[in-house]
Amino acid sequence: MYEDIRSMEKDMEIKPTESELEILQVIWKLGQCTVRDVHEELIKTKDAGYTTTLKLMQIMADKGLVERDTNAKTHLYKALITRGQAQTSALDKLMDTVFKGSTADLVIQALGKHRASSDEIDAIKNYLRQFESGVLSRESEVSTQE
Repeated sequence: MYEDIRSMEKDMEIKPTESELEILQVIWKLGQCTVRDVHEELIKTKDAGYTTTLKLMQIMADKGLVERDTNAKTHLYKALITRGQAQTSALDKLMDTVFKGSTADLVIQALGKHRASSDEIDAIKNYLRQFESGVLSRESEVSTQE
């Protein structure tokens, strides 16, 4: 029964697409902003049409990823999910689809293909020590990312 509830909760989670995550990155950086604000940030790094950005942000509002304030002439958007929630959702999807639930495979692949600084390695070691001693739990992991 618990597995059924967990499965239903996973299905109900909001899972932003790659393009939606790019838009969320901009909104998290700028705070409340207009479609124009988002579009101007996006075109610094990629070829994006204004109407495409507008449509994506409308879809995101429908999905509950962002909220649109229509009180002013220019609509303002703000994120309804945190960076931590988006990271957790993306990581869960990656773990399930690419790594078949293997945390070890994910970590080995990440550390084997991407150079971590000595500070990052020290932070990882410290985190593992805390995790092994029971200081950290799944709930505290998520809350530190938000």
